[in-house]
Amino acid sequence: MTAIRFGRRHFTIGAAASAVSLGIPALAQGEPIKVGVIVPLSGPAGPNGQGVANAVSIAAEMINAKGGVLGRKIVVVAKDDESTPAVGVTRANEMVAEKVALVIEGWNSPVTLAMQPVLARADILDITAVSKADPILAGTANPFAIRINSSNGQDGGVIADILANHLGAKRIGFLSQNDAYGNGAQAVIEAELKKIGKPFEKVVVEQFPFKQTDFRVSLANVKQAKPDAVVAINAAESSGMPALIQQYRQAGIEGTFVGAVGTILPTVFRIAGEAMTGVVSADIYFSDLPPFDGIKENLDFVAAFKRAHTHAPDKGDAIGAQALMCWASAANATKSLDRKTVAGAIRGQTIKGTIFGDMTFEANGQAQHKATLFKVTDGKTAKLEVLK
Repeated sequence: MTAIRFGRRHFTIGAAASAVSLGIPALAQGEPIKVGVIVPLSGPAGPNGQGVANAVSIAAEMINAKGGVLGRKIVVVAKDDESTPAVGVTRANEMVAEKVALVIEGWNSPVTLAMQPVLARADILDITAVSKADPILAGTANPFAIRINSSNGQDGGVIADILANHLGAKRIGFLSQNDAYGNGAQAVIEAELKKIGKPFEKVVVEQFPFKQTDFRVSLANVKQAKPDAVVAINAAESSGMPALIQQYRQAGIEGTFVGAVGTILPTVFRIAGEAMTGVVSADIYFSDLPPFDGIKENLDFVAAFKRAHTHAPDKGDAIGAQALMCWASAANATKSLDRKTVAGAIRGQTIKGTIFGDMTFEANGQAQHKATLFKVTDGKTAKLEVLK
């Protein structure tokens, strides 16, 4: 069964997991394999990080039911990085002490970037789940980096296409999180807009810290600039992003609200509600839309997630589970837990039969994706219209 530990506290399920958590020696052949998860379990992204940790646990149960990894059970150890780089470094060091075989990490890019060298020095394979900043795959801090989510580099072209070709926006504003994620995303979007070649003017840029929830001053400046569209780059999908959307509507700004790729999650709908109507964005996973509604592995995961949590998984949840499943597939294929060996079976390769179908990774470890563009037509019911 699976053990889940939150920070210094932990909860175990099953005799084998209890033996490990109590420090009782296990037979080498049958000793469970510890997999670490470091995500925010509290604070602005806490509900989202909890979803990722829950999804990894569910994926572990599914893998264990099929024989585990190298014939051994997976035990999940989850820790709270509090969306803070210094705390993330502490949690990474704790994972080293736990002697985990793998760490699945990352909701906030600054936290991921801070943890990478700690895990690399310990020779622990580190798979980034959600964090999008392009330097994560630069290879300097983690030469065997792997990312499941789409990157800023991939997303920039998607948002530029929405702005230039779907909205015909000429006066563009930005509400950008002031960190590696937000600044990087904005820079790529601007570069991609220039590549498209249609005239546009950047009329306003307002920046904010990750934990901010009051945007009224910034929005007054945005309204005065009279943009045709405003790109919001905000990774706090359980606090900052829904607050931003609600306050945007209250400010009476006429320009279209464009959410950065992957930021319009169910947690945003649950809080922002009717204010969501008219929001335009894109994402890489929808549990019940093509092609995912025809992928057996996805349907099995969705069913298991619903049994545990009574609602369908969102993109963050699916990415967390996908990270573990890709690692397990590579480890079983290579018959190894060695960091370099397993990474080599993922980077530049295609992992077949996953939640996302056959997932292909670029040579630098970046998963390839196709984004679906959408407009929210009813915020209350979360009804979407797919943009062609």
